[in-house]
Amino acid sequence: MRLLLIEDNDALRGSLERGLAAAGHTVDACADGTTGWETASEARHELIILDRMLPGLCGLEVLRRLRRSGSRVPVLLLTARDGIEDRVAGLDAGADDYLVKPFAVAELLARIRALGRRGDHRADPLITLADLELDTAARLVRRGGRRIDLTPKEYQALEYLAARMPAVVARADLFAQLYPGEAEAASNLIDVLIGRLRRKLHPSGALPLLHTRRGFGYQLSAEA
Repeated sequence: MRLLLIEDNDALRGSLERGLAAAGHTVDACADGTTGWETASEARHELIILDRMLPGLCGLEVLRRLRRSGSRVPVLLLTARDGIEDRVAGLDAGADDYLVKPFAVAELLARIRALGRRGDHRADPLITLADLELDTAARLVRRGGRRIDLTPKEYQALEYLAARMPAVVARADLFAQLYPGEAEAASNLIDVLIGRLRRKLHPSGALPLLHTRRGFGYQLSAEA
């Protein structure tokens, strides 16, 4: 799933990013409510993890704006407050679930799976580029109607790039997403992975879609 994490605590945000990425999710992260609201309103996410207490716009205001805009994306509210009134306020503002801090990443992942199973609020799971189709719900990739078999890491890399089209994704950002907590150093893991992915996505005679932008990173685009 493509997730948006809005959490101002640097240590917690980093820990959750690593845990969610390790579970196969694509994660966008923001550290304040204003940036979180802008990101949520401009991009397509399948679920939002939203801290209640944020600098800038508070979590409840971000949530209210989302619902007023017509967004039905599931929102999991993180809160340090366990009072009945606090929980009711979050649910009344439009949260689909809440999780009280501190919590284990395993519990967060279980809540995400439960919300994902509801299905009725999810964004369109199909991402398309030319004749390439990426079904983020079924985790299936097709090109010209033919299925392409990818390894979990290859799929994760493709979804990460597809979610950011047509932006160029820096090599370091892609490495951090795929190998959270590991030092990049002189590793060629990304080079090898992109090479395999490009061969699978570009059968003979097909329009090249995965590009290396020298000095910048990688991009999915129908333009050379």
